Amino acid sequence: MTIHIIDFHTHRLDASAALISVDPRQFDPQPGRCYSLGLHPWNSLTIDDSETALTALEQHASHPQVLAIGETGMDTLRGADLDIQAQLYLRHLQLAHDLGKPVVVHMVRTARPIVDVRRRAGLTDVPLAIHGMRGNAQVARMLIDEGCYLSFGRYFNPTALMATPPDRLLIETDDSEVTILEVASCIAQTLGRSVHDITTTAADNARRLLAY
Repeated sequence: MTIHIIDFHTHRLDASAALISVDPRQFDPQPGRCYSLGLHPWNSLTIDDSETALTALEQHASHPQVLAIGETGMDTLRGADLDIQAQLYLRHLQLAHDLGKPVVVHMVRTARPIVDVRRRAGLTDVPLAIHGMRGNAQVARMLIDEGCYLSFGRYFNPTALMATPPDRLLIETDDSEVTILEVASCIAQTLGRSVHDITTTAADNARRLLAY
């Protein structure tokens, strides 16, 4: 891959310089684009209902344009019961481990379970990137101590951003209408850095994490 990924997480299929997150059942790789594949926890109802998506994930996850697994994770506000979400998240972790790929994590009020599931399964070698990070500095430091990367979008807690080491920083647009340069500008202003510095740092970190 020669593309430099700046936008670490987006759902826009036409995005460039981006890691595009799609459901594996809708995977239709286009030239020059990079993808992450996973079953979003909002779409989890039961294990049986999710098997079709998981089968498609296993079929497509080794495709050379798929650089990460996810988004997957746990959400206290939407989706199936948390125990079901945890089982589905674990399936993604196991696949990522087998393929040597990182996992893009959706996390809503579940920071501790996200790291605990990985630890109990003995999969702490699987890199995690927490997308849409909105937690506070305490949560950020805990995740960083667990080896996670943190991806910040349009909305974020400034204390968490300032607690994030430069080598763990990623930026994203997710499903918002703002551009990645607008996100970078907001982050740069908060950190007292230049937009060029932020985009370069984010691209370097994405390249290291995704190994492309």
